[in-house]
Amino acid sequence: MSGNRMTRRPRGKKGPAGGSGGMGRRRLEGKGPTPKAEDRVYHPAHKRKLQAEAERRRAEEARHRTALRAALQLDRGHELIVGRNPVVEAVRSGIPLTRVFMSGALAGDERLGEVVRTATALGAPLVEVSRAELDRMTDGAVHQGVAIDVPPHEYAGLDDLVERAGAGPRAGRAGLIVALDSVTDPHNLGAVLRSASAFGADGVVVPERRSAGVTAAVWKVSAGAAARVPVARVPNLVNALVALKKAGYFAVGLDAGGQARIDGLGFADAPLVLVTGSEGKGLARLTRQTCDVIASIPIDADLESLNAAVATGIALYQIDRLRAAAEPRAAGQAPAVEPRVAADDRS
Repeated sequence: MSGNRMTRRPRGKKGPAGGSGGMGRRRLEGKGPTPKAEDRVYHPAHKRKLQAEAERRRAEEARHRTALRAALQLDRGHELIVGRNPVVEAVRSGIPLTRVFMSGALAGDERLGEVVRTATALGAPLVEVSRAELDRMTDGAVHQGVAIDVPPHEYAGLDDLVERAGAGPRAGRAGLIVALDSVTDPHNLGAVLRSASAFGADGVVVPERRSAGVTAAVWKVSAGAAARVPVARVPNLVNALVALKKAGYFAVGLDAGGQARIDGLGFADAPLVLVTGSEGKGLARLTRQTCDVIASIPIDADLESLNAAVATGIALYQIDRLRAAAEPRAAGQAPAVEPRVAADDRS
């Protein structure tokens, strides 16, 4: 029926349909291959990857620490001298050194340049370490980022100290030796070495037992004097005093109850061995009996005693002062006091 005939809408013109104008073109491009699961930050495999990398780093650091500890291991009997001034003084004094440990931050320090040059000349390795490693190596001592590894101290013989008498800058003066009886504090020994160097002593005698030896602590306190003043370590101090007395030395013991004053010795210009005891017990009985004279240092009555190192320093100063003021002893003139040689059974 003509009334029911369907009519079609006329078609539009041919041509491109309306669109975005190419603005959505990137959405149609591919995004490349799919990332691995371990590279997707939200995936559990990524967490496992991070954990594995952290474990590898820890293992590498552990291997490095193990290798470093092996490199830092000290040989038996070796000591560490730490601190800039003690290290520089020790190197200048000619102490043998095996290695130099230094923090990287000190590479440009002018004061340590001499240490580096000396180590290079001696063929001693220069090991760069962290301050934390030096803390562990020195048990928390104040190292200032530098330390040197030195072999055990070479002690002199008693005869070596006698042969040094009258040599060096104080040539012409009688021999002067310091003997320490049961002084166990290394700081006291270091301070005594410093005083001995200052007042021209030929050396220091210490017993092998119940006495401090020359260690890194002694080196540091002595400020290099440990290299300038020889130390003799003897099996028996009384026997050593007897030997020195046979060689012409007078043994002067320091004690608060001494019958003589150290500033009034009439034979200060004769060869002397100054004997100092420990601060608590003082001179041992046999040591006291072996001494020719027991001298005291006049102090205030309220003070019972002086530190061993302080007393030795004062006594050395007084002896040096008396010697400087005394006229040269005439040839063949006998001293005011004859040395008493102890009996052979005092051992």
